[in-house]
Amino acid sequence: MINAKGLKERRKHKRYQVPTGAFVALGPHGKILGKVVDISVSGLAFGYINGQGSLKSLSELDMFFMDIGFCLREVRFKTAWDFEIPNELPVSSETMRRSGVRFKKLRRSQRSQLKCVIEKHTLGQMQV
Repeated sequence: MINAKGLKERRKHKRYQVPTGAFVALGPHGKILGKVVDISVSGLAFGYINGQGSLKSLSELDMFFMDIGFCLREVRFKTAWDFEIPNELPVSSETMRRSGVRFKKLRRSQRSQLKCVIEKHTLGQMQV
């Protein structure tokens, strides 16, 4: 399938928009905190403040949907991409990053919970 930018879409699974209160905590003791941008059964994208640490050595995340009290813990992942987002506010010294991760070998219960939250609590499919 060709997306709106004329590029071939490589994702195997549909992505869905998430509600405002969807977050991830990566690494031990939530070393990196981020806001989920979109999600699929195979991974998710999130934004986070630069300077919290590197994703390179991290391999587990916890996911939270605050408005429904949903938490999915110890989700193994591999970073697919990570880049800095240009700062639109010249008065702010903080820069943001956006990252995408692929889930690795979800347990059956994790996959079931993830599918349920995607079906019942996302805001609709993302347009490619």
